[in-house]
Amino acid sequence: MAVPGFLARDRIVAKPGFNRWLIPPAALAVHLCIGQVYATSVYKSALVADFDSSLTAIGAIFSIAIVVLGLSAAVFGTWVDRNGPRAAMFTAACFWSAGFLVAALGISTNQLWLVYLGYGVLGGIGLGIGYISPVSTLIKWFPDRPGLATGMAIMGFGGGALIASPLSRQLLSLYDDGYDGTAGTTASGGAVAGLFVTLGLVYLVFMMFGAAIIRVPADDWRPDGFDPSAVKQKALVTTASVSAGNAIKTPQFWLLWTVLFCNVTAGIGILEQASPMIQDFFRDGATSAVSAAAAGGFVGLLSLFNMAGRFVWSSTSDVIGRKGIYMVYLGLGLVLYVLLATAGSSAVWLFVLLAAVIISFYGGGFATIPAYLRDLFGTYQVGAIHGRLLTAWSAAGVAGPLIVNGVLDTQGTPGELVAGDYRIALFIMVGLLAVGFVANLLVRPVDSKWHEKSTGTTATPERSAAR
Repeated sequence: MAVPGFLARDRIVAKPGFNRWLIPPAALAVHLCIGQVYATSVYKSALVADFDSSLTAIGAIFSIAIVVLGLSAAVFGTWVDRNGPRAAMFTAACFWSAGFLVAALGISTNQLWLVYLGYGVLGGIGLGIGYISPVSTLIKWFPDRPGLATGMAIMGFGGGALIASPLSRQLLSLYDDGYDGTAGTTASGGAVAGLFVTLGLVYLVFMMFGAAIIRVPADDWRPDGFDPSAVKQKALVTTASVSAGNAIKTPQFWLLWTVLFCNVTAGIGILEQASPMIQDFFRDGATSAVSAAAAGGFVGLLSLFNMAGRFVWSSTSDVIGRKGIYMVYLGLGLVLYVLLATAGSSAVWLFVLLAAVIISFYGGGFATIPAYLRDLFGTYQVGAIHGRLLTAWSAAGVAGPLIVNGVLDTQGTPGELVAGDYRIALFIMVGLLAVGFVANLLVRPVDSKWHEKSTGTTATPERSAAR
């Protein structure tokens, strides 16, 4: 599918002397916007009341968006790599903004299927294309520090809710005089529709800004002082290239798919129930020892650790290696989950600490996986390979809530649950992390039979130095 000339890859090749540190802000402009998907809880109750529906039916909006995210990333990954980041960011902005506007129409006309179509399907396509749009470009600009580069961008996705949540509450209170953001008030459907229109237009502007400033490096460009031959000396790191079509035929791809699925499912196990979970763990008889306000603060803290983990742990992987950092995510995460299940209810500070570190591993896993793919498969079609691997996120987005909610449904009534009722679900997560840990141990270099013969990295003279 051809793109207009102003979006073409050859129109955005950086000139000599271009500062590569301008690329992370371009990626953040997109990821901070699409990270709003983590802030859907702000208006969930309002939609339940407006549509006179159930939490399950409204929660399906988020699930559809995450499933479509993975599917669209897989389907359009090769197109993104071929046409470049500007075309991808532009397309993502159009779909993401259109999703909000169509959903707003659905709310205004009381048609829930339009919300599913808008935010879920159209918005989900924008999410998928937008999520992978800067990945291969960042890796090519930062071949010396790919973990740092992808961590900077994907950190924005984890932090998008930190901006969207308070902004949404302020806008809802502006559009509805009876809503003040407290637990005792619920915004009207009209206010949520107004919120969606506002967010759709604001996000369109910011994402188009990212598309305007993004650039790709020239084919013969190298960072100052970077020696491509030194990369080959690192374990599991290749200077060859593997196409997306061949990558999915390798055992390494499916091992990493399993690793990501297990890590994400375990993280969603906490994120899905974060607010009620901390209240249930410290329930005193019929009442909770943790207030709703404190539970909301806990959710905000998890968002911070989710965001910070994407940058800190991904950057650390540049030092200890991608396989090593996933041994931490999955091995130490396994131990922390056992402690959460057995000792987490003994003290609030211990529960919060354990949950926060687990969520930092969840975020770190997302940010590190593109660099892991680059190590194994090269830079040739790493964006497309990443897109196909994100189907693991789609599967985890369904499996995580099903596991936790399914177990809790057998244990008692929401609002009356206690710490022990979560134990089975938490130990299921322990088992998943163990499976992921073994899968990561089995990762080996990709067999040379899958390498591209005409697109491998060759020694070329430096054209310009990055600042």
